[in-house]
Amino acid sequence: MKQLPLQNIKVLEFTHAVMGPAAGLILADLGAEVIHIEPLEGDSTRRLRGFGMGYHSFYNRNKKSLAIDIKSEKGKKLIEQLVENADVLVENFGPGTMERLGYGYETLKLINPKLIYCSLKGFLSGPYEKRHAMDEVVQMMGGLAYMTGPVGQPLRAGTSVIDITGGMFGVIGILSALYEREITGKGNFVKSALFETTAFLMGQHMAVSALTNTPVPPMPDRVSAWSIYKTFPTKDNSLIFVGIISEKHWLRFCEVFEKQDWLNDERLKTNNDRIAERDWFLPAVDEMMSSFTKEEITKRCEKADIPFAPIARPEDLFEDAQLNEGGSLLETVIQGNIQTKLPKIPLEIADTLFSLKHNPPEIGEDTVEILQNLGLKNDEIEILKNEKIVF
Repeated sequence: MKQLPLQNIKVLEFTHAVMGPAAGLILADLGAEVIHIEPLEGDSTRRLRGFGMGYHSFYNRNKKSLAIDIKSEKGKKLIEQLVENADVLVENFGPGTMERLGYGYETLKLINPKLIYCSLKGFLSGPYEKRHAMDEVVQMMGGLAYMTGPVGQPLRAGTSVIDITGGMFGVIGILSALYEREITGKGNFVKSALFETTAFLMGQHMAVSALTNTPVPPMPDRVSAWSIYKTFPTKDNSLIFVGIISEKHWLRFCEVFEKQDWLNDERLKTNNDRIAERDWFLPAVDEMMSSFTKEEITKRCEKADIPFAPIARPEDLFEDAQLNEGGSLLETVIQGNIQTKLPKIPLEIADTLFSLKHNPPEIGEDTVEILQNLGLKNDEIEILKNEKIVF
């Protein structure tokens, strides 16, 4: 099997919730040895309910768990030993927490000058940088919630999109710093943040505002750039999205749905013409689509090779043909004995196999192995356990 890209990289992960663990997950799937540092009682994410129930199970595969009291002197010495040979440290604690605990970058780089230290926060440098933030907070203040919901009803996106993309930007920074280290031999400090990630995602809308000098309407209230680009109710009370984004698509759409009269209508000659006629044209498309079942629309769109999508729920993805036959789901055991399939990182790199190496670990599952690798004897580890330094 081909070696994974980050096979020889060692990562210490001081994280919880989503942003930090998501960054660690990507590094782990790319082959890094990721040690998740958690308290003796386990990462608090393990005990979340509601939508938070899935955090630990999804974002912690392919990692090892070291349960340790990082506030104790003995625990601190063990962490410092791990730092000596680490390539990367990832943390997403509150502002100032790592520094207060004695694990800030300025302290740890004295132990290991080659360390890449990735800090994942709510805000980058600036007047907000000491604020705490969460995904939903920055979606609201960064314009994403406004753009997602209808007018007057800001709505957060349906997943932790900013936590995840913020973690991804953290990984980009880490990979850049690792590349730079190959040249300079020195480590570096990398920071990614939720608010600035949201602002980056809003960049295209900010550009629209600059170009039009008018307020940008939320997505549900927008005039689409494409004449047909929406969700349609079907005859069998389902929903399907269809997008026509070229004149070739328009031609084939009319052919498979037998609407030659639309092709001959001078009012509908171009995409912009059709947008100008949307007041009567879109209701006509709605009426036509509602006369077909979801399966009938699917077959016609496939035949015409035009963009379409049935409206899926998360549970539908377990049986999705593309994900299953394409090998994009990993058989994973979560919370001890629940077997399921969860998504791989969405990458193909030649014949590299991104596989499951380690199910999400139990609390302290790898503590003994990690301490043995530091040179500790079994009796020394037992003493540390009895003293509640490690679990």
